[in-house]
Amino acid sequence: MRRVGELTVYESLDELPGDFGPSAATIGVFDGVHRGHAALLHTVLEKGAAAGAIPTVVTFDRHPLAVIDPGKEPRMLTTLPQRARLMADLGVRALVILHFDDVFRHKTPEDFVREILVERLHAIHVVVGANFRFGHKASGTIETLHDLGAAHGFGVTIFALEPSMSDDVVSSSLIRAHLEDGLVEEVARELARPFRLEGVVVGGAGRGKDLGFPTANLRTPPRMLIPKLGVYCGWLLRGDRRLPAVMNVGINPTFEDRTEPVVEVHVLDFDEDLYGEVVEVEFTHRLRDERKFESPEALVRQMHEDVRRGRELLGT
Repeated sequence: MRRVGELTVYESLDELPGDFGPSAATIGVFDGVHRGHAALLHTVLEKGAAAGAIPTVVTFDRHPLAVIDPGKEPRMLTTLPQRARLMADLGVRALVILHFDDVFRHKTPEDFVREILVERLHAIHVVVGANFRFGHKASGTIETLHDLGAAHGFGVTIFALEPSMSDDVVSSSLIRAHLEDGLVEEVARELARPFRLEGVVVGGAGRGKDLGFPTANLRTPPRMLIPKLGVYCGWLLRGDRRLPAVMNVGINPTFEDRTEPVVEVHVLDFDEDLYGEVVEVEFTHRLRDERKFESPEALVRQMHEDVRRGRELLGT
């Protein structure tokens, strides 16, 4: 169990106190905690406030597809710590993380509701999206949840997903597709904030420093999604500090020494040591595609231009 502001994170059902609740709860992965998620969570807060219940989110320690169909699970937009911080900012007061394994995937809808929502969370209201399915082989439907709610004495609200500016449904899948196309400005509208990538700063080849542009290399957790290869500007978040930065996501084709993409962050007007720190990088604007230059000197000229344009966009 740990605290994130006013939010309590329970790493398993066993960490829940026996007298937990009553709760107004929702269930899902909530990857990205995008604006559609936020609207659903506000409904949870409203139901909780009306009934004097704890606004609670139930999520999983991995994407369910990692167990149900390994290799088919999507790359993630947010880590669990990021999701906890975002939910805390919205006003959620409890986050319960369930261990999703082969035993859990075989729970019937009836067992899921009884063991988790009723016996452990003492839920008096449950809010879910219109596409919610639960239990073994996704056999539990909205109708199943309504019937079980009536049997166990909790209310159910079905939340309609919010359309985006383009009339597509705002979803984690849509946001992933836009990030893969480098559309970070569109993603910012869908998330209601710029996309942030969390990772630990690790050592690199040191070539950026040799070129006059020292970089912090970001090592992200497995299965995290990174934006399309290219150059971006934005901010490096270090604790409470927001530091302007220009980022390269790529394989460094000018020097042809990589096969896997690396996120390199050049923090403007900054010379402190970041090695070993967990930071977030916020992508606000895409500057250009990554490309191969005819010489290191040509690359350096372009990097100066990238920094100039980044400063202009960031207002620094």
